[in-house]
Amino acid sequence: MNPLPLTAYTATSCLGAGIDAHALALREGRSGLQPCRFETVDLSTWVGEVAGVDDVALPDAWREFDCRNNRLTWLGLQQDGFAERVREAVARHGADRVGVFMGTSTSGILQTELAYRRRDPATGALPDDFNYAGTHNTYSVAAFVRACFGIEGMAMALSSACSSSAKAFAAAARQIRAGAIDAAVVGGVDSLCLTTLYGFASLQLTSAQPCRPGDAQRDGISIGEAAAFALLERGPAQAGDIVLRGAGESSDAHHMSAPHPQGLGALQAMQAALRSAGVSADDIGYINLHGTATPANDAAEGLAVAELFAQRVPASSTKGATGHTLGAAGALEAVVCALALRDGWLPGSPGTLTPDPAIQVDYRLGGSAAPGLQLALSNSFGFGGSNCSLVFGRSA
Repeated sequence: MNPLPLTAYTATSCLGAGIDAHALALREGRSGLQPCRFETVDLSTWVGEVAGVDDVALPDAWREFDCRNNRLTWLGLQQDGFAERVREAVARHGADRVGVFMGTSTSGILQTELAYRRRDPATGALPDDFNYAGTHNTYSVAAFVRACFGIEGMAMALSSACSSSAKAFAAAARQIRAGAIDAAVVGGVDSLCLTTLYGFASLQLTSAQPCRPGDAQRDGISIGEAAAFALLERGPAQAGDIVLRGAGESSDAHHMSAPHPQGLGALQAMQAALRSAGVSADDIGYINLHGTATPANDAAEGLAVAELFAQRVPASSTKGATGHTLGAAGALEAVVCALALRDGWLPGSPGTLTPDPAIQVDYRLGGSAAPGLQLALSNSFGFGGSNCSLVFGRSA
């Protein structure tokens, strides 16, 4: 594919609001995980909760979208001048030539959970002020972003579990390449809710301590929340621009929640991303692993990465810093890769103490300078074998 410039990008997670907060935390190897104190949840686990989301107030014009997920969306859009860059793109290309592609897993389901607490005691009816379409509905976040900027081009929400917002990049790139649009607001937003926390706990996938991706003693994930966005635009990249070079997707459909044990789908997605970018495995300078810290996921991904890259390419998982932000993970880690390329700095793996010797990759515990970094690969692998890998580069 022709490289597509990321003319703006931003991220908000438990590490802070905006890319400067993320760059500093990753350089210092800090984690934003804390013991879970979210809502009424009674679980022994750690989470990556974004500070101040409940204090965010949406403008009155968009009250129909009011829920934790869209408040987090609004908070994220205000960082790094991103909203202004989108408005400029809409003015430049025309509202009907800009698209919206958002990834999420549970969207605003917390709003439904809260509504159920207020059901009519006699009939069980949900309260009259509950707006499913604007909050819980998976499309809600895409509709909200579209409304915020008066965008009239195509819009979609992708929900393929943990690969959702990585696939949003792939979908947007296809539409720009096809000539349907000239620019796209791409991103992912997922927020904490009871369904997610109790659901993953019921699958015995959450850890009672901060997650340790790739660690020999890893025992589960730490769930996080995040809002991350990029503006993709058609046109030649300028020197130093971060560009989307390629995207690869696969669906091995091995199991509803477990990865293919040999990492077949992961391998296929990475191979497809390299083909799309027109580069070889030897060209990649950094891999941001999916690295969730579950025994099965990290082992399967390790086999796939080792087969394709052996131990030639530095790799790390930043989920020990942010938690696993589920449907937002692909977009959040795309921004992590953009920062690595911009700053010439490879992030380490906060929380990981002893790399699993069975994972035969160049797994980096601490960050390190990489001034010549030109290409980075980001992996996002979802339930049901829905996989996506993205290749980002720095324009010469």
